[in-house]
Amino acid sequence: MKRLLLFIFTIASIQTFAQPSPLPPRPPVNVLMAPFYHGVASGDPLSNRVIIWTRVTNSSDTGTTVSWQMATDTLFNHVVTSGIIVTDTSIDNTVKIDVTGLTPNSWYYYRFYAMGKYSVIGRTRTLPVDNADSLRFAVFSCSGFQAGYFNAYHDIGTRNDLDAISHVGDWIYEYWAGDDSCTGCYDGDTARLAPLPHDAYRLSDYRLWHSQTHLDPDLMVMLQQYPIMVIWDDHDIANNGWYSGAQNHNNPTVSKPHYEGDWFVRKHAAKMAYLEWLPVRQIAPGNDTIIHRNFKWGNLCNMIMLDTRFEGRDSSLASGVPTNNTYMTDTNRQMLGKPQLAWVKSQLSDTSCRWRLMMNQVMIAPLVVAGAVLNGDQWDGYPAERNRVFRYIMKNNIKDVVFLTGDLHTSWAADLPNPDSTYVSSTGAGSVGTEFLGSSVTSPSGISTSPSLIQLVDPYFKYAEVTLHGYLLFDVNKKRCQGDFIHVSYTFTRTYTTSDDAQWINYDNSRHLMKAANVIAPRNTNPPFAPAMPSNPIGINNLSNNMVVLSCYPNPATDHIDLQYCMNETTNVLLTITDLSGRTVYTSYWIKAIKGTNNGSINISDLPEGIYMVNITAAGNRYSKKIVKIK
Repeated sequence: MKRLLLFIFTIASIQTFAQPSPLPPRPPVNVLMAPFYHGVASGDPLSNRVIIWTRVTNSSDTGTTVSWQMATDTLFNHVVTSGIIVTDTSIDNTVKIDVTGLTPNSWYYYRFYAMGKYSVIGRTRTLPVDNADSLRFAVFSCSGFQAGYFNAYHDIGTRNDLDAISHVGDWIYEYWAGDDSCTGCYDGDTARLAPLPHDAYRLSDYRLWHSQTHLDPDLMVMLQQYPIMVIWDDHDIANNGWYSGAQNHNNPTVSKPHYEGDWFVRKHAAKMAYLEWLPVRQIAPGNDTIIHRNFKWGNLCNMIMLDTRFEGRDSSLASGVPTNNTYMTDTNRQMLGKPQLAWVKSQLSDTSCRWRLMMNQVMIAPLVVAGAVLNGDQWDGYPAERNRVFRYIMKNNIKDVVFLTGDLHTSWAADLPNPDSTYVSSTGAGSVGTEFLGSSVTSPSGISTSPSLIQLVDPYFKYAEVTLHGYLLFDVNKKRCQGDFIHVSYTFTRTYTTSDDAQWINYDNSRHLMKAANVIAPRNTNPPFAPAMPSNPIGINNLSNNMVVLSCYPNPATDHIDLQYCMNETTNVLLTITDLSGRTVYTSYWIKAIKGTNNGSINISDLPEGIYMVNITAAGNRYSKKIVKIK
């Protein structure tokens, strides 16, 4: 493609000309939700507090005043607490409030107000303090936007029998638009391209990726109704990431069109965007390294959120590595890091809760065939660290330990064999605990080995399904934990069905799995849903000025400006950069923007320092934003 002197803006042409026609629209904006186009969310609930979240679309760089309310009813006749906060572009106009002073084990409704408009209403809840007899939540992971529609999110968001939801990693994927290096991560029929023709590696990139994800209507419905507890995995920054690097990060000695710079700068940028866009309570303010934390559901269970990825992990290994590989068996290699390992042991030894639910990114059950590990990026690549955890559990006679896992894009239920005894598949003897690994929301399976072969050579795997997508429905009471594997029929169309394909139980004081006699039974104890998002049957044709500009960032800028805007029709768009006298400082260039959300990056590296105007003109309408170019 011809290189333009002062800016590069290619994604719209990729979307318009490289894919089959007709195309489904990119995620649109619902104008009836302005300026809260990205919806609302809540997360990290405790007994007396919960975080509520939204994002305000505002072209001002001076800040936006946002008020919020928390009530016990959807009409907000009984407001229990409220407040005012100011957001600005330094945090991408996101809003996060840690609402305190709430009543334990209670449901609430919340909303925001800014620029003369209310947001949609969200629903959330707090955790119980004392005696709790049940908990039901959905566990999911690996939601690749380019891999298909979020039908699993839609199914979760439209069922009213959960207490909470949990995402255990890969909320976004850093891959570039149409990237074919991840087989199956893009299908042209979905037209769900990532924002730009390069991997996310800058702060503005990660913000674009998160913004696009939050515009998904199925995700918005789910987040509107339930508090979420999330933990990051590698793709939230870069594939096969670890503390000091990643497989998908340009080495400083490699010359590529988009040099990705220093790893720690990239990692900090991705974590910053993650903490801006998700309702996560930052454990150590000013420190984005520590994300491990826990949530106690009364005395019933302790949900222990691990960081097996970036806090202390040493570099990972590839697939098919022999189990006697000297680097893999090095007892100094760490998965959690010493501080987190000490914290995990303290959580395991905490006797205030009956169940210990280890919310975990990567499979901990040994996945070994023919003397080789199938994936050296999971706990198999860190056997010494796994043994430290397992031996601590057995030495201290800790029972009721269940790992809830993502990452592998497939569904598994397994006993966890004790490294110091013989596992007996018929009785479960020799098991440390159990693991339920739910399938991905959309991301494709990378397992080519037959599940039946794996179960033959690794008999502690009780269930394996390697083709379908969905989530794990997990139900806990004082007698047992039950996991049902819920799968959706399709991800390349929004028309789908769900099936409850397998049900497994871990009974209290047992360290192994048993087949459940029945599916998890329906229940009807939740309060009403928060009101549905406003209907907009005409779609974005209602846009008064033909477009909504969601972001124009960073400002001030040194070398680039990233844009995200939504069009009500496929049309030609003119972008110009002018100085304050109105003089155009580069040759004007027409692009074709498709209906829905469009993204692009303007290269301003050759501009002198100063103040300029970025102008977007389409169908007789014009948007202008003042930017400052600095060195």
